[in-house]
Amino acid sequence: MTSNNSQIPQRILMGPGPSNVHPRVLEAMSHSMIGHLDPIFLEIMDENMKLLRQVFGTKNRLTLPISATGSAGMEATLCNLIEPDDDVLVCVNGVFGMRMSDIVDRYGGNLHTVDAPWGRIIDPQDVADKLKDIVKPKLIAIVHVETSTGILQPLVEIAELAKAHDALLVVDCVTSLCGTPVNLDELGIDAAYSGTQKCMSCPPGLSPVSFSKRAINAIHNRSTKVTSWYLDMGMISKYWGDDRVYHHTAPISMNYALNESLKIVCEEGLDTRYRRHSLHSQALADGLSALGIERIAQEGFRAPMLTSVSVPDDVDEAKVRNQLLHTYNIEIGAGLGTLKGKAWRIGLMGETCRRENVIGLLTALGEILPERSAAEAVQTAENVYNTSK
Repeated sequence: MTSNNSQIPQRILMGPGPSNVHPRVLEAMSHSMIGHLDPIFLEIMDENMKLLRQVFGTKNRLTLPISATGSAGMEATLCNLIEPDDDVLVCVNGVFGMRMSDIVDRYGGNLHTVDAPWGRIIDPQDVADKLKDIVKPKLIAIVHVETSTGILQPLVEIAELAKAHDALLVVDCVTSLCGTPVNLDELGIDAAYSGTQKCMSCPPGLSPVSFSKRAINAIHNRSTKVTSWYLDMGMISKYWGDDRVYHHTAPISMNYALNESLKIVCEEGLDTRYRRHSLHSQALADGLSALGIERIAQEGFRAPMLTSVSVPDDVDEAKVRNQLLHTYNIEIGAGLGTLKGKAWRIGLMGETCRRENVIGLLTALGEILPERSAAEAVQTAENVYNTSK
């Protein structure tokens, strides 16, 4: 059976990404095609870099969208900074810390890890203890919001440890950017990467990255070539810089979309956007608790845009997700790795992060799950909204 655009439904995307996209962003993608070196497109590139610096909280000149998804941003930051036999410490408490570890190993770094149970933060003391055994760490890599568990990792103490050991700090901001403060310059983060499809509410396809002066110096002082030609920031920076040296054909329409989505973010205001994510996350969590569904992430360190919950013992988790999708048009995510079959991952990101979506999901779950009260769940969430006024 073949499909066409008229058969594609309008889903409420409440999984771990992508999120729903604002109509202005979809309209921007339909603008006329122009060349990737057209003066108008070059202006859009410059504005995208400026807007990305604003949401990243940085003055880093080398801040731009990689022409690929967030996983390419992860690889770009690591492959540019790691040379064979560099000592690299990766913090692992979920799928994406594991993925960073794999990339470090593939590029020939000496991999060291600090591990924590899934759903728990990385303890800075464990990082400090591990660093005692590493003579000269090249970099420390950590995930800000671990999408597999919904953990929000505090970064201040980790950043202080990186500075004390003269190590570069690399942070995965794929899920956190535009949903909770990132503040690269304030924290002293040397390299960060994200994705457009989460709290930025842009379609997937670009990966914003940012490199500090220290990181750029490390790239320039390499003794070996960057292994990846496509992700070599030395060449990519010349394309995005004043020289506009041809490297690849940038995805024109995706940059239109990014430009519009960043304007929407800045029109709302970052602080307002952060408060919105926190409010709806709390309403969702309290409503889920009324349904007997509890959060997995460590209390006090729960991400506002991604809520990971344990599936009740009497519930077929895949069947419920299927019912939500086909009966209520709501998508939520399944568990990954050690949480496969045991968890749901519920996203409230960007455009999806709205009161009507919280109430809609709680109502649907209350109707689907045995012996649960949709009315009680909804009222519990409404209490959060009423007390926030």
